[in-house]
Amino acid sequence: MRRTLAFLALLLAASPAAALPVDIELVIAVDVSRSIDADEARLQREGYVRALTDDRVIQAIRSGNHGRIAVCYVEWASASLQYTTIDWTLIKDVATARAFAGRLAEMPIQSHSRTSISGAIDYSMKLFGRGGYEGERLVIDISGDGRNNDGRPAHLARNEAVARGITINGLPIINDRPTFGFPADANLDIYYETDVIGGPGAFSVVARGFAAFAEAILSKLIREIAQRPDDLRF
Repeated sequence: MRRTLAFLALLLAASPAAALPVDIELVIAVDVSRSIDADEARLQREGYVRALTDDRVIQAIRSGNHGRIAVCYVEWASASLQYTTIDWTLIKDVATARAFAGRLAEMPIQSHSRTSISGAIDYSMKLFGRGGYEGERLVIDISGDGRNNDGRPAHLARNEAVARGITINGLPIINDRPTFGFPADANLDIYYETDVIGGPGAFSVVARGFAAFAEAILSKLIREIAQRPDDLRF
């Protein structure tokens, strides 16, 4: 009898813990390429910090079937440069949202060369299923101020993600400032629509300059968190 109980105990110890159901597993993937200067990077980071603690975002989270979401914050630049700034974290109320935002606010902001949206998508795809959560929806939230100029074409990575049941939403940042001698891309929003976003319920919210970024990300987070699986269509 004791041997049987000991064997059962070993089996239970070896079995992986059941994943915690959440309404959405959300990877926030933020462009930190050198086309974004220090002031713009600060505005971008502050936009996420403020949005994640906004009462309307908390309300959207709590209105879900499970009343909780899992968030992972990623920063990216070239095809070989992506890193997880804050790993998978459960957000379910004001306290957990503030704790996440507080950690994010304290993290140093880095900058790197090149822009690889495809690299960001490829990296983010691998993160799902690693945090101990099981989302009703899997979403990658891509924000950036330029087109893919490194690695494979963005639409190929997008198509692979969509085939795996992942939705990609976009937040293109459009401004009139030339970058490294090149004119500003006035059609970045169209590029995001055709080459970046995809999957059930996919959408883009355009930020007209970094000063408008905070309002854009707030609108976007509320919308993607409040979406329900039954309401989504390809």
